[in-house]
Amino acid sequence: MKDRRLWVPGRLHRGDRVAVVAPSGPVDPVRLARGRQVLTELGLDVVVMPRVLNRRGYLAGSDAGRAADLQEAWCDPDVRAVICARGGYGATRLLDLLDWPAMAAARPKILLGSSDITALHQAFATRLGVASCFGPMPASAILGDPGGPEEGSLAHLRASLFESEMPDPVTGEVVIAPGHAEGPLTGGNLALLAALCGTPYAMRAQGHIVLLEDVGEEPYRVDRMLTQLLQTGCLTGALGIVLGSWVDCGEVMPVLVDRLAPLGVPMIAGVPIGHGTPQYTAWMGADAVIDTESCSLTCLFRDPATAL
Repeated sequence: MKDRRLWVPGRLHRGDRVAVVAPSGPVDPVRLARGRQVLTELGLDVVVMPRVLNRRGYLAGSDAGRAADLQEAWCDPDVRAVICARGGYGATRLLDLLDWPAMAAARPKILLGSSDITALHQAFATRLGVASCFGPMPASAILGDPGGPEEGSLAHLRASLFESEMPDPVTGEVVIAPGHAEGPLTGGNLALLAALCGTPYAMRAQGHIVLLEDVGEEPYRVDRMLTQLLQTGCLTGALGIVLGSWVDCGEVMPVLVDRLAPLGVPMIAGVPIGHGTPQYTAWMGADAVIDTESCSLTCLFRDPATAL
């Protein structure tokens, strides 16, 4: 990640057009329809890109098709945000297929997604210098559940996306190491961050607060991936650590503390960002604050004209 402030795109207003894409796993059409309705009820003009419901095994269609939808949505001047339908697997396969100069020439806008979309957050930061939104997606359980969206998660997503609102701090459960840290936020899903080691999109934590989360990983695998980040220098110079959700990861907290506490930076855990319910939203690349007195993470917003 470039050692400079990222451009924070202007946030949304009612009536803005947003485009849904599927850069990773295949999308459940019923769940997507529910999630699209949720976004519509927020006052957004929701367009689903033409290849979103394609399927090729564990992917939402071909690499070329998924990349084309993503690039077309990003380069469309009428679209104010590109929203990923779900995670799964496949975003890393697109990184060498995108026309980065063409995307850099387009007006910066919001990219929303989490889990496998970590690869796009890192790539958009590196290639485009743009901050992006790590949060719930329309074909996920949070927004596409038959019982309706989880209220707290939806409220925090709305406040994170819309210009007229300001998201509350996200409170964790425990302070691992006390202190105060302020700086741009980076990180995301641990498995994706480990997979990006050795690529042009590898995370560089120098001067950043690092968010880490995952789902369905055994503690020894978490240990292995953290060790990889440590040995490749990806965590060198981190200002603070935010441990998000670790759903179905077993007794993982001792591993996280063992590998990360020696960094000697403020660290909080149990922050509901990543997977599970609730699932709050964080702006990757925007300035954030760890306050261990309140055990919270706060994302800050500045005028895009002065964000660089």
